[in-house]
Amino acid sequence: MRVGVVGCGVGGMAAALALARRGHEVTLLEAFAAPRPLGSGLLLQPTGLAALKALGLDETIRAAGARVDRLEGHDTRGRQVMDLDYGDWRPGAHGVGIHRAVLFDTLHDALAPAGVTVVTDARILGIENPAKPVLHDDRGRAFGPFDLAVVADGSGSALRTAIRPGARAPVYTWGAVWTNATDTDGRFAGALRQVYHRAEVMTGVLPVGRGPKGETNQVSIFWSLPVADMDAFLAGDFEAWRRERLAPLWPQAAALLEGREDWGGFSRALYRDVSVGRWSREACVLLGDAAHGTSPQLGQGANLALVDAVELAARLGQDKRPTTVAVRAWQGQRRRHTGIYQLVSKGLTPLFQAHGAFWPLMRDLFFTPMSRWPGLKQLGVLLLTGTLRLGRFPPETRP
Repeated sequence: MRVGVVGCGVGGMAAALALARRGHEVTLLEAFAAPRPLGSGLLLQPTGLAALKALGLDETIRAAGARVDRLEGHDTRGRQVMDLDYGDWRPGAHGVGIHRAVLFDTLHDALAPAGVTVVTDARILGIENPAKPVLHDDRGRAFGPFDLAVVADGSGSALRTAIRPGARAPVYTWGAVWTNATDTDGRFAGALRQVYHRAEVMTGVLPVGRGPKGETNQVSIFWSLPVADMDAFLAGDFEAWRRERLAPLWPQAAALLEGREDWGGFSRALYRDVSVGRWSREACVLLGDAAHGTSPQLGQGANLALVDAVELAARLGQDKRPTTVAVRAWQGQRRRHTGIYQLVSKGLTPLFQAHGAFWPLMRDLFFTPMSRWPGLKQLGVLLLTGTLRLGRFPPETRP
C-alpha cells in the first residue's frame, strides 16, 4: 500500500517504520523544517519495550537508557504514598528511563534504511477524499493519494476533527516543566521517585541514562504546576525557586540543579484529555496521543503509541479483508487497552494535581492504604507496567 503518516513523534515514526518493514511504501510528513523531539525524559514500560523489540530497536534503547525497578512516592510529611515494584509483576521485570532525544534519534535513524520517505516543513492541515486520502499542507502542496493515512500528530492534532468532527481534546488545567541534570553519584538510580505536597505540588526525578550528546548518568526532573501559572513561573527567579521551594521539599533534587543560573534547559509539558470515539474514518486513522491522549499520571503515552504502531502494521499484514475493515478491527483491539488507561488517568489526576485539601485527603484516606492490599497492589503493578488490558496482547507486543 501507499501510506501517508502525519507526525514525526514516537508514534508516527514507529508506525512508519513498522509499515515500511512490512513492504509498504511510506511517506512521513513532518511540520518542522528539522524534526526534533519535544520533552525531556520518559519511562518505557514492558509493553513499549516489546514494541521496540518488534522493531529491532530494544537493545539499542536498553543500552542507552537507565534500568528502573520501581516507583516510589512520598509526601512532604515523609509518608509513603506510592510503592510499586516491577518484580511484583514478574521476577526481573523492569522499565527503562530514556531521554526523549535518544529515543527520537534511534527511531529517526532507522527510517531511511527501512525505505521511509521523510518530507519536512509540511504542516498538514487538511484531508481530501478520506476513502483515498490526499493530504494538504499550509503551503498549498498536496501529498497522495494514499491507500491509508495515519494521523499521529500528537494530542494537539490539527487533523483530528477532520477525521472525527465530534472529537474533544481540552487541555488539562495542570502541566509541568522539565529539565535534565547529571546524577553524579548515582543516588537516583533504579527508581522513578516523586514527592508530593498535598496535591498542589508534585515533583519527580527519573533516571534516563545517556543524553543526546553522550552525557552519562542523566536524570529528568519535573515540577508540576497549573498551566495558567507557567508564564509567570518561568519569568520568576530560578535560584529563589530552587532554594526556597524545591530544596525544603526535596534537598537531594535541589542539589542536582546547583550551579544553574536560570531556566535555560527547561521545557514545558501540556496534556490533553482526548476523546474521539472511533479513531478512523474510511482510510484515515488516528494513532497515539492524537487518538487517546491522557494526563501523565500513568506515564503511558509513548508506550501506548508504540504498541498502536506495531499492532497496526501486524494487523494490516495478517488481515486479508479490506483496509478499512482491518483498521476497525485493530482499533477495537487497541481500545480494550487504551480505554483502561484513559479512564484510570482521568480518575487519578485530581488525587495528585489539584488545589485544596479534599483530593489529597481522599488519596491519603483511601488510595494510599488500599494500594497496599495484595490484590489492589497487583492491579497497581499491572497499571504501572502497561499490561492491564481486556484480552491478550498479540505476539508482536506481548511483554
